[in-house]
Amino acid sequence: MKFSIGGSLKLAFRPWVEGLENIPADGPAILASNHLSFSDSFFLPAVLDRKVTFIAKAEYFTSPGVKGRLTAAFFKGVGQLPVDRSGGRGAGQAAVRAGIEVVERGDLFGIYPEGTRSPDGRLYRGKPGGLGRVALATGAPVIPIAMIDTEKIQPPGKVVPRLMRPGIRIGKPLDFSRYQGMEEDRYILRSLTDEVMYEIMKLSGQEYVDIYATVAKREIAEAEKAAKAAVKAAEGNKAREKAPAVEQAAPADDVEHTDRPPAA
Repeated sequence: MKFSIGGSLKLAFRPWVEGLENIPADGPAILASNHLSFSDSFFLPAVLDRKVTFIAKAEYFTSPGVKGRLTAAFFKGVGQLPVDRSGGRGAGQAAVRAGIEVVERGDLFGIYPEGTRSPDGRLYRGKPGGLGRVALATGAPVIPIAMIDTEKIQPPGKVVPRLMRPGIRIGKPLDFSRYQGMEEDRYILRSLTDEVMYEIMKLSGQEYVDIYATVAKREIAEAEKAAKAAVKAAEGNKAREKAPAVEQAAPADDVEHTDRPPAA
């Protein structure tokens, strides 16, 4: 299924690629990419000869009905690995264990250090847990990757993609094997992740924002909520301003008229 899906994507969107020679022909590696669109997990594997395994929500594989079964088959076909991420810290540990298993098999493991899609096309601070722990537990090289313009093809909330050419830039492998076994050192984890994010920034040309994307999404949502509340309040004020004028005009019949003829 990977080859049929990948062939269809390449034929329809004609993605361009730079640095394809940096992907090893065999052996394990960690592909660390920026995350602009839901379709990133499809375009990257489409241009590679080797299978890439990403972490995906378990719900994609357990939905009921015909649609659910088709969705599960699709995600399995493109190399998605189901992990239950609903359990907080335990969910993160499960994702790390899954990533380590993929790498120890000698395969390619794909990960998005930002942890979620960028809300505005900028590059956000990488989370050190997943990427750093898998890299330091296995000693596998980390290959920085930049997805280009995929957010324009399928922005969040859009189902039907636009037909345009996305790009993929693949950087040179980064060797962190000197730190292998130090996955509990939070300073090493932070330093490793920051180095990878810097390479992704150079490849993508994105503006870097030193906060987590999850924080940015929350701030954006709060700002939108505040803006809607302000608009609603302004509309309410306008309605109240108009109300007195109507009330003053209404009792016109109660005013004493001085031009009425005197009673007989």
